[in-house]
Amino acid sequence: MHRLSKRSVTAILRSTTAARYREIAAPISSSHFFYDSADGDSKGRWYSSLTSGRCNVNGSIKPFKSTNTPFLGCRYESTAAASDSPSEKFEYQAEVSRLMDLIVNSLYSNKEVFLRELISNASDALDKLRFLGVTQPELLKDGVDLDIRIQTDKDNGVITITDSGIGMTRQELVDCLGTIAQSGTAKFLKALKDSKDAGADSNLIGQFGVGFYSAFLVSEQVEVSTKSPKSDKQYVWVGEANSSTYTIREETDPAKLLPRGTRLTLYLKRDDKGFAHPERIEKLVKNYSQFVSFPIYTWQEKGYTKEVEVDEDPAEAKKEGEDETAEKKKKTKKIVEKYWDWELTNETQPIWLRSPKEVSKEEYNEFYKKTFNEYLEPLASSHFTTEGEVEFRSILYVPSVSSMGKDDIVNPKTKNIRLYVKRVFISDDFDGELFPRYLSFIKGVVDSNDLPLNVSREILQESRVVRIMRKRLVRKAFEMIQGISLSENKDDYDKFWENYGKHLKLGCIEDRENHKRLAPLLRFFSSQSDEFTISLDEYVENMKPDQKDIYYIASDSVTSAKNTPFLEKLLEKDLEVLFLVDPIDEVAIQNLKSYKEKNFVDISKEDLDLGDKNEDKEKEIKQEFGQTCDWIKKRLGDKVASVQISNRLSSSPCVLVSGKFGWSANMERLMKAQTVGDTSNLDFMRSRRVFEINPEHPIIRTLNEACRSTPDDEEALRAIDLLYDAALVSSGFTPDNPAQLGGKIYEMMNMALAGKWGTVGGYQQQQVNQQSYIPETVEAEVVEPAEAGGQK
Repeated sequence: MHRLSKRSVTAILRSTTAARYREIAAPISSSHFFYDSADGDSKGRWYSSLTSGRCNVNGSIKPFKSTNTPFLGCRYESTAAASDSPSEKFEYQAEVSRLMDLIVNSLYSNKEVFLRELISNASDALDKLRFLGVTQPELLKDGVDLDIRIQTDKDNGVITITDSGIGMTRQELVDCLGTIAQSGTAKFLKALKDSKDAGADSNLIGQFGVGFYSAFLVSEQVEVSTKSPKSDKQYVWVGEANSSTYTIREETDPAKLLPRGTRLTLYLKRDDKGFAHPERIEKLVKNYSQFVSFPIYTWQEKGYTKEVEVDEDPAEAKKEGEDETAEKKKKTKKIVEKYWDWELTNETQPIWLRSPKEVSKEEYNEFYKKTFNEYLEPLASSHFTTEGEVEFRSILYVPSVSSMGKDDIVNPKTKNIRLYVKRVFISDDFDGELFPRYLSFIKGVVDSNDLPLNVSREILQESRVVRIMRKRLVRKAFEMIQGISLSENKDDYDKFWENYGKHLKLGCIEDRENHKRLAPLLRFFSSQSDEFTISLDEYVENMKPDQKDIYYIASDSVTSAKNTPFLEKLLEKDLEVLFLVDPIDEVAIQNLKSYKEKNFVDISKEDLDLGDKNEDKEKEIKQEFGQTCDWIKKRLGDKVASVQISNRLSSSPCVLVSGKFGWSANMERLMKAQTVGDTSNLDFMRSRRVFEINPEHPIIRTLNEACRSTPDDEEALRAIDLLYDAALVSSGFTPDNPAQLGGKIYEMMNMALAGKWGTVGGYQQQQVNQQSYIPETVEAEVVEPAEAGGQK
């Protein structure tokens, strides 16, 4: 090919660019001129974007010269010309050393997962061999068992992982280990999918092609020695953590030859040599890879007890020799002989892969205690398999006792759900992905083959699959709890409710979609059952035929709820009222709103309808006491929103009820008690209270007469104040000035008792006399002593 010189190429480009700009019709700017000159020509020519001709320039103007390729053709090329130019395709490039650094230091959050990843790779190699051995029996001709063996050298910080799987040829070493993010397992699965054997093997674990490089989390050098049954030679791959290169050589040492499979040798970093302890390896295998399909053996130190002879002391031997008739017995002692041997570390058959019909209750309980370190048997368990759009297997448990205590409703750091993907443990650190936080007390395992995970296989990605799985797990959890509630042994659900009742009430607040499942599980005390809790179903069954609503009252205790004045008329009518005595109860019920088409009604709120309205009688009473209501409202002012005739009282003179959309007395108390609660709305809610009076009570009738005869009487007005304060306390509210309220009560007591007993009246007169006697005593002190002596 003929090559043009740089000068020739530059001249061609410049002449082409000049020709293009002579054809431009639209002006760019009046001040833009372009210089055109040969390299040796000192007299340049300038082009203007406004004219198509050339113009001469004087020597005072210095031309712009570019030492690189001319900018004219790149920057001012017309749009039409650019669209005709061919496009070039480039491949992404990656700096291998930087990519390796990202995998080692950024991809995995926990170093100990390196063993999980390497065991998963070994399991995939065994699975491939088992599958290919069906159609190619010659691959299994050596008769080596399919297993994984892990040996450690804690003194030198070396871990060796050996599998008897399919192994790799030299080209496969280059393709799989020399190419980051190329997964041999994924390629194998794709080949299966494209063939007639699609779906024949679903136990392969690898997906992303980066699991092997997790070895560099703890290793400064990794050596991979592998022998494929398809090749006669064994090859060794060697890579270092801080290098972007690797080496491959043929194994020539007869002592290191493998019949088949792969041996990984990890030379640990100085700070990570603790992983080479046999106990540490055993613990990691049991945590992450306990249910891998193939047996995993670890090299463990063992011991057995044996008796050995002990040399006798000469002095004791001489003493015993005196008695020749006595039979001599050799002295022995027991010692522990230690040795190293392979020990099976994992269970190859997970309990959740078995049919529920084959698993006994004792096996479920034993698995629960072993997996979650519990000593008590669970209240209930559920073993199920979900198929269809999302396939997974799971075993769920309800613990007998809350591990975090009754007062800890929500623990964001629960580790109660162990997630497995293809029997390999992924994580137990979830914050609401699989279960809502109010069901965080549920424990169990979930195993799926197709969960969307991130590359490190540590984080569950949000997706439609996860949402469907979460919905089904929640439904199964509710079925399990419902089974406890329907059990013949009522103590089981009482125990459950005592430990987890608040969790379900929290669910009423947070999970509107499951209200129908939550509501039947709730339990409350009531006016007809103050010692045992009842369900909402039992309440509905006991409702009167004409009762439309479910009545409740919120209080701080069952005793307070039983003695509240709001109950008077309802008890007369034999209407049952639920007692909400937990702080969370009232908010939970307000979120439920209704149950079986029956609305929840707070009997401490205004406009209470008991279904016995008599409009004629109400109209007559309002005419009689309407003036009194206005008189009381005028005296109380902004303390109440209004004064009304009550239909809920029978023995109390008055009561203070909350507005329809205001805080109840219980809610106001809770808002005040919160250390970071917002009390800015407290004054507004206080102004929404309604003062209800009982027209049948003698006090109200007396005040009605006072209103008509002497509305400005001071004692009558003070009686209204005291009546309001008393209603404030009896209705569950807290008075603003308790000392002032106490003074009013003492004063009214004194007035009531003054004319009944003489001593009380004398005491009152004595107080008056003492007030007038004080100045006389002062004057008497001025008397001279001589006068006193003369009188004597």
